[in-house]
Amino acid sequence: MNTADIVLLAGGLATRLKPVTEKIPKSLIEVAGKPFIYHQLMLLKSVSVKKVVICAGYLGEQIQNYVGDGSRFGIEVRYSFDGDKLLGTGGAVRKCLGEVEENFFVMYGDSYLDTEFEIINEYFLKSSKSGLMTVLKNEGKWDKSNVEFNNGQIIRYDKKNTDANMKYIDYGLGMFNKRAFEDFKNTEIFDLEEVYRNLLEKNELAGFEVKERFYEIGSFDGISDTERYLKSKK
Repeated sequence: MNTADIVLLAGGLATRLKPVTEKIPKSLIEVAGKPFIYHQLMLLKSVSVKKVVICAGYLGEQIQNYVGDGSRFGIEVRYSFDGDKLLGTGGAVRKCLGEVEENFFVMYGDSYLDTEFEIINEYFLKSSKSGLMTVLKNEGKWDKSNVEFNNGQIIRYDKKNTDANMKYIDYGLGMFNKRAFEDFKNTEIFDLEEVYRNLLEKNELAGFEVKERFYEIGSFDGISDTERYLKSKK
């Protein structure tokens, strides 16, 4: 079975990585000897992803110049650019809906998620929900926990108002049916957080617990961790 299309959100300003990201986008930072997006695309190919839509913004043309149509990675790659203003993570996804199939993954451009994409894909389709959030039992270890998750159900998701009942964290890999964005069809700028919370309120959000930790390059410490992990896989 082919894994669903993936929307890769690579349009952020990466302010925490300045001055490095003043001249190159975060996706092209060298990690373990290659631009980070190289490692992402090879991972996605290994889990049977056939098409990736890269949502790009700041310095996004550099990503397009490096990746091209994706043929040398064995994946079809298309692009969706924010344009003159940043659309937010949700707005960027909504803008590219015409490029993806009815059901699709969303992943961040600074995340390396070595997890079970095919199983998550299958679980989402069986759930018949409009969206799915993957969660990791975090207990404040990797970042601030922001999800209350119990018996396979997401009870609460809030990135700003957290408490002791939130022992899980949004892992950074979501799945959506296009209908998840219907309530935002007249909204240009919004974040995925709003989409998740809207789906949760309507009982349209499935939850899937992953066991593998996430790796990310959103900070210099994160880059070091990710580099060690990628080198250990060789």
